[in-house]
Amino acid sequence: MHISDGVLSNPVCIGGYIATVGVAAVCIKQKMRSQDLPKIAVITSVFFVASLINVPLGPTSVHLILPALVGVTLGAMAFPSVMLGLILQALLFQHGGLTTIGVNTLMMGIPALTAGLIFHQVRGSNSRKLIIATGAICGALGTLLAGIILAVLLVTAGENFFGVAKVALAAHVPVIIIEAVVTASSVAFLLKVKPDLIGVKLKNDRLDSIVSLSS
Repeated sequence: MHISDGVLSNPVCIGGYIATVGVAAVCIKQKMRSQDLPKIAVITSVFFVASLINVPLGPTSVHLILPALVGVTLGAMAFPSVMLGLILQALLFQHGGLTTIGVNTLMMGIPALTAGLIFHQVRGSNSRKLIIATGAICGALGTLLAGIILAVLLVTAGENFFGVAKVALAAHVPVIIIEAVVTASSVAFLLKVKPDLIGVKLKNDRLDSIVSLSS
């Protein structure tokens, strides 16, 4: 789902950089806490590895991006986490491109923030099933949103990329299902072993919200 150098016009790439820096600055200023750094490092590493594994599919390729899992665990800090992961991928493995770090961050970071906001609404529920189901919904929605943003960005590159945009969006249908399963499974696992990592706490067999979106 990474967009490479040379695909998008300079104005789009520059606009992506400006928007990304602005959103990241707001997230860091409002939500950054020193005690969250270990968690951010771990989740960024998971995102970094998962989104490096590409499966070629016609003129495009697909891979796990885990926007929902990043958003569910990091909240507002999901956006800077995605940005850092993409910068490291571009610098170390030439994955994606340097000029497109901004648009790629928006493409994966916005879905992560959206998933975090949705999950935040239900993680104080007393129902495990509801929380896990919401994780699945977030997983599917996050990947769908990323695919839509990818298609829109490719369309801005001109008519030659219309077909690629359609293929890219269609190719991510199975990924949407996989991401839903992965996110739901991860949420279910964390509820058992470390619920505070996703902002909930087991107390008298009840799940209570204990932290804000920044967790």
